Amino acid sequence: MVSGGLLFVAVAVMVRHLGSDLPAVEAAFIRYMFGLLILIPVFLRMQWRRVRGANLKFYALRGAAHGAAVMLWFFAMARIPISEVTAIGYTTPIFTVMGAVLIFGERIHMRRIIAIIIGFIGILIILRPGFTTIEIGSLAQLVAAPCFAISFLFAKKLTNTENSSDTLVMLSIFCTLALMPGAIYLWKTPTIDELGWLALVAVFATAGHYAITKSIANAPLTITQPFSFLQLIWAIIFGYLIFDEVPDLWVCIGAAIIVAAISYMSHREAVASRQQKLQSSSSMPT
Repeated sequence: MVSGGLLFVAVAVMVRHLGSDLPAVEAAFIRYMFGLLILIPVFLRMQWRRVRGANLKFYALRGAAHGAAVMLWFFAMARIPISEVTAIGYTTPIFTVMGAVLIFGERIHMRRIIAIIIGFIGILIILRPGFTTIEIGSLAQLVAAPCFAISFLFAKKLTNTENSSDTLVMLSIFCTLALMPGAIYLWKTPTIDELGWLALVAVFATAGHYAITKSIANAPLTITQPFSFLQLIWAIIFGYLIFDEVPDLWVCIGAAIIVAAISYMSHREAVASRQQKLQSSSSMPT
């Protein structure tokens, strides 16, 4: 999850650099077309008989939700600072964890609840609802967040029976199909430079999707999702170094609160893990 978050911040930097000359739905479509090209080796080795027919509807629904989310994310990234897009995106883990508990029945310990609540308070401090005007880019990202959460929840369900590589390929296929009609309708011929950047976006994003898919396949969402808060720190650093985007005092305060929440949760999880190992080793016969 940490690696995937860093890869997606790199994607954000590249999309921010591209700007808003291309329609968001077209840029997202081209990115996924390049993603399919990258996945051709996996596609050719894929054992299609492993793909359960009963899961095709979940693949399709995930592709539609993720396609809408990516399009809105591209739109927002071209219009508001990277740190703000990332901060608003932190509502995604909240929606995801809630869905994991309510839908999948995952257990959530009090320390994780506290960490998520504190992280949410940090987000509110960054956004300051009611005190600043919400721009159209911010609104787009607010709508994208629950769409991404839906995608993550479908991914979690699919990883129970499907191979991680197969899940990634199917996401690319159905996401491309979902974005195709809007891209054709609003098509604007991209430049060579734009195609080059979108190809690089596809490389980093595909790697990021694979990392996140592996994380949710190997640990409960209630554990992995809070670690995505680290993206904000990287977004602030890259936004400042590359685009001279200086976060205000409230963004820094909110970021500090989020990091504190993650640090506390990480420490408690490490302590619990050590205690469990000690108990397991002590119970083994000698």
